[in-house]
Amino acid sequence: MKNQYNTRAIMASLLICGFVGMFSETALNIAMTNLMEVFQISAATAQWLTTGFLLTLGILMPISGVLLQIFTTRQMFTGSLISLIVGTLIAALAFNFEMLMLARVLQAVGMSLLLPLLFNTVLVIYPPEKRGAAMGFVGLVIMFAPATGPTIGGLLIEYLTWHYIFWLSLPLLIIGLLIGLKYLKNVTDVTKPRIDLLSVLLSTVGFGGIVFGFSKAGEGAEGWSSMVVVTSIVVGLVALVLFILRQNLMNVPMLNLSVFKFPMYTIGLLLILSCMMIVMTSMIILPMFLQTGAGLSVFIAGLMLLPGSALNGILSPLVGRLFDRYGPKWLVTPGLVLVAVMLWFLTTISPASSVAFIVALHIGLMVGVSLIWMPAQTNGLNQLPPELYPHGTAVLNTLQQVAGAIGIAVAISILTGGMEKYLHSSSDPTQLTEIANAMTVGSQSVFWFTMLIALIGLILAFFIRRVVNHEERYSAH
Repeated sequence: MKNQYNTRAIMASLLICGFVGMFSETALNIAMTNLMEVFQISAATAQWLTTGFLLTLGILMPISGVLLQIFTTRQMFTGSLISLIVGTLIAALAFNFEMLMLARVLQAVGMSLLLPLLFNTVLVIYPPEKRGAAMGFVGLVIMFAPATGPTIGGLLIEYLTWHYIFWLSLPLLIIGLLIGLKYLKNVTDVTKPRIDLLSVLLSTVGFGGIVFGFSKAGEGAEGWSSMVVVTSIVVGLVALVLFILRQNLMNVPMLNLSVFKFPMYTIGLLLILSCMMIVMTSMIILPMFLQTGAGLSVFIAGLMLLPGSALNGILSPLVGRLFDRYGPKWLVTPGLVLVAVMLWFLTTISPASSVAFIVALHIGLMVGVSLIWMPAQTNGLNQLPPELYPHGTAVLNTLQQVAGAIGIAVAISILTGGMEKYLHSSSDPTQLTEIANAMTVGSQSVFWFTMLIALIGLILAFFIRRVVNHEERYSAH
């Protein structure tokens, strides 16, 4: 029954589109300074291009589990791609900030439908013993695209204009759409559950409030003490508690939280969230340190982070195959040890550190992450019965966005706190060397924080074990 799908073509179309969506996300981050000049906007306003994107994902991801049961695979795919293509076209033509902002929201709508569809399709069209390798390719896209974004983005900005980030993406999306329309079959069961508007509202306010609050905390001068930040996080948390209570009382919940009854799913999820925080934090702090602390250009900073991120992506399919053969424990535990050691070395970086040393540490960090991410995720999802796949992927994708926003916000506030403390006691706080030293102190504090996360992950890893999948249990022939 499993062989009726053209798995290669289906994966190709989903992965091309996923790649482009993730690529434009980070390619635009490197263009922020450039966009601030072009549109005459402040850093806080420019930050909305990222915050708005994350916020849209945070709001739509929790609903994706229900959408996967209301619409067929082809309808979801077509809808997500039309949103991505229209958004990318508007971005490519954008001549003011508002137009670009609208484009980013449309792109985020597309991505928030595409990512859950991608995970869910892999779970449906591949048998459990081949899922590791397939998820490895998903990992390749999810890690490789954001990694190449800053480097290619930096090149395009240097020689052309930022518009080309989107002009480059457009033909790829159209190719992905055409392959998908030809080969993608309806793989999910359409059960047409009733949409509970109160659940949608609570989830929107809950996840949206938390992502918004943490994103705001990372950018403003007031930081965590800002009324907007405190209010939106508190309102978000209250709405989330009500959302959870409501889901537990419903016969057919919008987001089925019984996924947390499966211990390996929960451990896998926690390991992925800790990885997400470590990756997002290092992706933001290292370029800042390389530019302000070590005085390197945007393009060089982007290039220095490329080998680690590229290797992480390239290793992903290999790690997936190793997982299929050996299970999660022998990959996840060494991965976390490697990550913790690299982060410990990163707490010692200074403007005197050599380029090779920093590149080597980043490579070690990203190799460690690739050993943790895919095995933890696949093992966790494998424990779920098929009817919980849409919910499992929805919870996973939603909480990843939340963890990313929290990680960035905490990192930025530790960084600025460390810098301010150093400059406060400095005799000449405006001198460039002193600013570089302050950046170093702040960055080191952030890496102590991420090392702590890695050590918590390492404790969790001791409890991970290979799952006997539901399907294997029933079809042991």
